[in-house]
Order: sequence, then structure tokens, then C-alpha cells
Amino acid sequence: QVQLVESGGGLVQAGGSLRLSCAASGSIFRINAMNWYRQAPGKQRELVASITYGGITNYYKDSVKGRFTISRDNAKNTVYLQMNSLKPEDTAVYYCDAPDVVANGRYLAVWGQGTLVTVSS
Repeated sequence: QVQLVESGGGLVQAGGSLRLSCAASGSIFRINAMNWYRQAPGKQRELVASITYGGITNYYKDSVKGRFTISRDNAKNTVYLQMNSLKPEDTAVYYCDAPDVVANGRYLAVWGQGTLVTVSS
């Protein structure tokens, strides 16, 4: 069984920074793309950033460009989201997503449980 566990959320003042981590565990051979999504209260879940296995960042939501940085460590099966210059509108539950995990000879799509980020004004 493959699991994703996010960490690093919390309460921060506007202008502050947080670093989210998402660690995958299980009998993993390879994780291809990894994504960060977020869902604010009363809103739909939205894609924030995406990174390929090779470390190419192929998507950032417009509102986070220049403030957020996605990265990964394949040896640790971990993806990160460095969030700087946080704004109250960044408040949301942040989810890690791995839609293409190769494990035990199968292809799996796995979501994490989410970590809450609250930005106060």
C-alpha cells in the first residue's frame, strides 16, 4: 500500500513563509508527476503546482508564481512546496497528489490527507 503524508502546515502571518513536505511510503518503484493542490473553504480544489520525475516544474497557478516553489527528492520519495510572501487568500487545505505511482507492478493514483495552512492578515 502506498501512502502520502503531508506536513508543515500551520498558522502564519501575511508575508511569512512555510515549507510543506509530502512523503510517500510503501513498495514504490517510481513516482512520476507529483502535484500540490489546495482547497479553500467553500471552493473547489485547485492545482497549485506540478513537477515531473525529472524535476521540471511544468505548472504554477498564476496567483502563486514568483512566491511558491515546488521541488522533489526522488531518493526520499518526497515533494516540497516552499511558500513565501503568503497572503490570506492562500489559506486552504493543501493536498499532495501522485497520479502515476509505479508500485508492486501496478500503476496507482494516490492522494495525501491534506495539511491546513492558515494565513492571518
